Formats: sequence, structure tokens, C-alpha cells
Amino acid sequence: MIPDYQSIMLPLLKIMSDERTHKLRELIEILHDHFKLSDAEKKELLPSGSQAIFDNRVGWAKFYLEKASLLKTEKRGYYRVTELGVTFLKSNPSELKTKDLDKFKAFKEFKESITPKNDLDNSNPENQENGDTTKTPEEALEYAYQKLKNDLSRDLLDTIKSCSPSFFERLVVDMLTKMGYGGSRKDAGRALGKSGDGGIDGIIKEDKLGLDTIYIQAKRWENVVPVREIRDFAGALLSKKARKGIFITTSNFPKGAYEFVESIEHKIVLIDGSRLADLMFEYNVGLSTQSTYEVKRIDTDYFDE
Repeated sequence: MIPDYQSIMLPLLKIMSDERTHKLRELIEILHDHFKLSDAEKKELLPSGSQAIFDNRVGWAKFYLEKASLLKTEKRGYYRVTELGVTFLKSNPSELKTKDLDKFKAFKEFKESITPKNDLDNSNPENQENGDTTKTPEEALEYAYQKLKNDLSRDLLDTIKSCSPSFFERLVVDMLTKMGYGGSRKDAGRALGKSGDGGIDGIIKEDKLGLDTIYIQAKRWENVVPVREIRDFAGALLSKKARKGIFITTSNFPKGAYEFVESIEHKIVLIDGSRLADLMFEYNVGLSTQSTYEVKRIDTDYFDE
């Protein structure tokens, strides 16, 4: 199990009790061994995929220790325990949580600098002893975003299912053109929704020059798509001497559908409801941005000499 960032603080400080200068990556590797993390746990990423969860938690543990003046930046990307940190360790502490850092003047000043004076006790992000102590502030933001995205994805699919088949075809056109397919929006619009030939809903150019053609099936489904639908689509491709196809649905495909498309010569991409919602998010189809938050972190590799 990956330890929370508060559980990392004391072991991290103890590792640095040798009063040597340590590189952050070196500290992370030592902590890997200390907590006996598996390879999978070492590689487990934040929801955004931007950083390993454990690395992120070590970074925040270091951040809080620095704000308490228990360790300091010796030079770019390297850290060292302070005299205050050595003195604290001599008291043989059994644990170290963010609430314990309140005894240090520098940490109290840091808290006051980031928290409104009339809300020090209630909304301070470091005052987590009664809340979830397993997530860093960055993690909490990412998981909150992921939950919001999941909830919005469900609402998005419900909205699509309530619309007409012609609307769904237009949605598919918008998404594929934003992904770079179909040449112009006008070309793609003419191609889709006009064929209705043997399980094929439309055709679209693979690129702006039309070097290849992709056949499309776009169906709103409530239940799992039967494998026979994929077989019929593959047969339609064969009759057209086509090599590539995309089958898009608002529901799901059974395991047998994926096994089937892997077993045939034609290249058929299956896009289920979940993947459809992800693509609509990625290419901003049918969505508008209400607000934007940008999270930055120190790039330790940049400062590595």
C-alpha cells in the first residue's frame, strides 16, 4: 500500500539525519525500499498520468518539512536537514503529521500566509487531521476533477441518447473532423448519414487529402452491442473492398467484439460510450469551459545539475 504523504515525513527526515546533502530522486529510491513498495506501487500514477503517486507524496512531504524549517534546499534539486530538524529528531518522535508541524514558528507563519485570518481553523488545507490524510492537495484536486468528469460523462451520454439519430451522426462528424479526419466539415457532413448501405452509416476521408477512406457505423444503443452487429459491419467493409472502419456507440461492446476485430484482417476500431465521452472531452465537442485551473509544480529534472 502506498503511504500517505504525512506518513512519509518522519522517515524522510530520518533519512536526512546524516546531515548530508541528498538529491530528491535518491530520497525517493531510499523511501521505496523503506516502505517495501512493489514495482506496481512505484509506477502507479495520479489520475492525470502526469506523475507517480508516491513521487508526488514525497514531494509534498518535503515541501511541508521545508515550510517548517526542518530541512532546506542546499542547492538546486538537493536538500539537507537543518539544525532544527536534527534537534527535533533527537526527541525521538514516534510520528510526524502536519498538525505536529504547528509547533514550529516557520510553519505557523506559512499557514497564516496562505489562509484568510478569519478562516484559519476551518479551511486551511494543512489542517487535515479530521479529513482525508491520504491525498496531497494536488491529488485531492485531481481526484475531484476526475469525479466531476465522470459525473459529466454520464450526463453527456444520457443527453446524447435522448437526441435524434441525425443529431448523433452530426456529433460524430464534429468529433472526427476535430480529430483531423474528413478533410473539411462540409466534406465530412456530406459523407455521413447518406449511405445506409449494408450496415454502413457513412464514409469519411482518413486525412485532408483523402488518401484513404474510413467507413463508419454510428449507433445509439442502451444495451451491450451484439457481436453480430460487428460481424455485419465487417462484412459490409469486405463488400466495399474497404480496409478500415470505426464503430461508435453510446453503450458498450462485449469481450467477444474485441476478440473478433483482433482476429480479422480489416482494421476496425470500436469506440464505446466511455471512450466517446473521453474523446468529446479531449476535443471539446458539445462542451463549453466554465472555468480553468492550472496546477504547477517544481520541475526537479530541470534543476538537476
